[in-house]
This record gives sequence, structure tokens and C-alpha cells, in this order.
Amino acid sequence: MLQYIAKRLVGLVPTLLLVGLLVFLFVHLLPGDPARLAAGPEATPETVALVRSDLGLDQPLPRQFARFLNGVVHWDFGTSLRTKRPVATEIGDRFMPTFWLTLWSMAWSVAIGMTIGILSAVWRNRWPDRVGMTLAVSGISFPAFALGMVLMQIFSVELGWLPTVGDDTWRHYILPSLTLGAAVAAIMARFTRSSFVDILGEDYIRTARAKGLDERRVVIKHGMRNALIPVVTMMGLQFGFLLGGSIVVEKVFNWPGLGRLLVDAVDMRDYPVIQALVLLFSLEFILINLIVDILYGIINPTIRYR
Repeated sequence: MLQYIAKRLVGLVPTLLLVGLLVFLFVHLLPGDPARLAAGPEATPETVALVRSDLGLDQPLPRQFARFLNGVVHWDFGTSLRTKRPVATEIGDRFMPTFWLTLWSMAWSVAIGMTIGILSAVWRNRWPDRVGMTLAVSGISFPAFALGMVLMQIFSVELGWLPTVGDDTWRHYILPSLTLGAAVAAIMARFTRSSFVDILGEDYIRTARAKGLDERRVVIKHGMRNALIPVVTMMGLQFGFLLGGSIVVEKVFNWPGLGRLLVDAVDMRDYPVIQALVLLFSLEFILINLIVDILYGIINPTIRYR
């Protein structure tokens, strides 16, 4: 197992290099002049040229990319063009609100989604299955920004129960986490149902039932472990999507997280922040996939890695 983990970690290097190159080229293809934006709309051409030189944007692209890689190796992502603060500080200040929002969203969406999926599989083609899958389709179909505005209108404006902006208390997390996790809960419900339907049709499940075991023990003890392997895969992918894809929800709720930071960076053509955030999101996905692979061995000890 340790050898497998070491190989995967070594494999991070070429992947991140490729991602870094693609991101670097992408941000330099964005329309607009970051030097003009940094200098201000009333700046003279001479001032803009000085700002461009100070930012290193007047150098050839290969030299700019080499400087960017050198900074990444030393954990220095440069300075934000918008706030003039170190990019690492900007990301550090915004990371925890996004992380806790993602954790809250993932916790309730996995719990509810898996419960609905298991109940739908056990009572397949009966009313619990129809109700559960109707909720799942609704959760996938309803846009996140629309759901967020509906929840704010009902629970904040009409009832006055919950706050709409900020991350000061646990109450601030309720509406954003519900909005962010709705689609994940729906996906988890459908995926769990599909996995459990396949497992419940296996011979060893029929044998367990023939031995007189009650349905709850059959489902939890004999079906759960084997059905969880594909579900854990989907869970890991969804966690990565939540962590890196909360942009719309953070914008709706004015959340002080990475998603809103990325939107502001794109608006201002803040190259260092954009590059650092995309690299961070890529690293998160790779590490989450590694954790999922390790969990396979914990869930099913018969799996061996080389």
C-alpha cells in the first residue's frame, strides 16, 4: 500500500506541470489588459507600461512561465494584481469558509442521498422508490442559483429564521449548504439505488435471505460493503466538485470563499490568483482520487494494490 501511495504521489508532478502549463496559456488568452486594469482607467500609457514591466508582463511567455514554476516550487504564487497581497495569503484567508461549507454540504447530502437510494432499492418500483426518484430528479434539475434565491426568500425574507450572508455562526451555513448539496444528494440517491439494485440481485444475497436473515441485516451487513465501492467513488468525485465548484452558490450568498475569489480574479484578470486557484483545485481532485482508492482497500480487504 505504501509503495502504491508513493507511486501515485510521484505521478502528481507531471500532471500538475501539464495543468500549470494549460492554465498559464489559458489566462494569457483572456481578453483585456491586466496592466491597464491594475493601473486604473485614467492611467497614462507610460504608467501602464511601468505597471506592465513591474508585473513582468512585458517579458516573453516562456520566461514568465519559468518564473511562475519557480515560484510554485518555493510555494510562492506571486502577488495579487487586485489587492497587492501575496496570493498564498489570499487563498489562505478564503480556504476555510469554502472547506467548511463543502463539508457541511457533503455530510447532509451523502446521508440523505444514500438513505433515499437504499430505501428506493429495497422497495423498488413501489411508492418509496417513486417518491425518492422524483425528489432526486427534482434536485438535479433545479438550478443552484434559483434554489438559493428561493430558500433565501422563504427562510430569510418571509420567515426571518436564517441569515443570508456571512459565515459567522453555524446558522449561516444552513442555506448555502442546502443549496450546494441538493444536486449532490440527488446524484448520490440515484447512484446508490443503482448500485444496491445490482447487489440485491446477487446469489449471495438470495442465499442470505434463504437462510432466514431479516431484510435489515441482509441489506446492511451483506449488501452495504459491496455496494459502497462505486458509491465511494462517486462520493469522492462529488466532494472534489463541491470544493472547486461552489462558485455560483458563493456568489448568490456573498460567501467569503474560494469561488467568489476566483470570480473576482477573472473579472480583474488577476493572473497569479487564477493560476494558483486552478492548480489548487487540480491538486484537490488528484488527492481525493488517491484517498478514494485507499478507501477501496478498507471497505473491501480483498483488493490489493501494486
